[in-house]
Amino acid sequence: MKTSRWIISLIITVLIYSGCHHNPSKTRIILDTDANNELDDQHAIAYMLFNGNHFDVEGITVNSTRNGGDVDQHVKEAERVVRLCDLYPEIKIYRGTNGTFDEIKDHIHEPGFDGIDAVHFIIDRAHTESHSKLLLLPIGKLTNIALALLKDPSIISRIRILWLGSNYPDPGEYNQENDPSALSYILDLDVDFEIAIVRYGKPSGTDAVRATLPDIEEKMAGKGPRLLNPVTGRHGGAFTNFGDYSIDLFRNIDLYGDPPSRALYDMAAVAIAKNPLWATPTIIPAPKLENGTWIDQPENLRQITIWENFDKEKIIQDFFHCMENDVLVKSE
Repeated sequence: MKTSRWIISLIITVLIYSGCHHNPSKTRIILDTDANNELDDQHAIAYMLFNGNHFDVEGITVNSTRNGGDVDQHVKEAERVVRLCDLYPEIKIYRGTNGTFDEIKDHIHEPGFDGIDAVHFIIDRAHTESHSKLLLLPIGKLTNIALALLKDPSIISRIRILWLGSNYPDPGEYNQENDPSALSYILDLDVDFEIAIVRYGKPSGTDAVRATLPDIEEKMAGKGPRLLNPVTGRHGGAFTNFGDYSIDLFRNIDLYGDPPSRALYDMAAVAIAKNPLWATPTIIPAPKLENGTWIDQPENLRQITIWENFDKEKIIQDFFHCMENDVLVKSE
């Protein structure tokens, strides 16, 4: 029954998809980000905000992972990108967790617990009356979302989670390692849970969705709305549009491979939320994670969806198209 419901939902999503300039039933979405980690979060945020005919952005929640400083630094970077997309303060940003699920879970009924603003925002928006589930799209660790589910389990039936993370079935992966306790908690719940697989160095994961500096320099210069008041970048400099900031981010990070490039992992997750035809879904019995190792549970009745085999060319093409032809989301 669950599989049938998922297939129907997928068919409906595909039917309403029609690119940047169509006006389908919009996907209600909260993006959950560790924005100051590297450079893929920033591109995911901009891509989402420039797809205003597809996404109804309820807000952005933020957490910290081990790179990029504490949560306030990640909030600043998320705010910087939203400003460069000319949507600040219309699109609200909510401060989330520094710590892990296991560190915070026993304190969620205390005033001012770590992550309270993001957790309460997720719960509030999940309870909003709607004909569709709220999509939570975490592109960092899963702490904010796991805490929201712990604090108010009644939102389980009202949300769908699409997480960018994991090298499943292989061990490791940055987002997973930053809070495996949150991942394990969600795997044990009967909540719609999908994983956009990373798989470092393999063509089947989001690691394959890559951009080179020459491509970014050629196609991103000047893209996005023009601001009257420049925004200071995290590496310095003053920027009046997201495209120029994108170039600066690429110029200030290590590139890998031949040709040298950088994966836009998080942007690929937003892409398949927009168009599920750009990857292959497989429904599997939920595995468990023990000491960083995946253990399959073929008898498990609880199912999750794995997304793999991302269509790099179509995703990158659509990203650049929407940078050139941005349709800004509208705030409530």
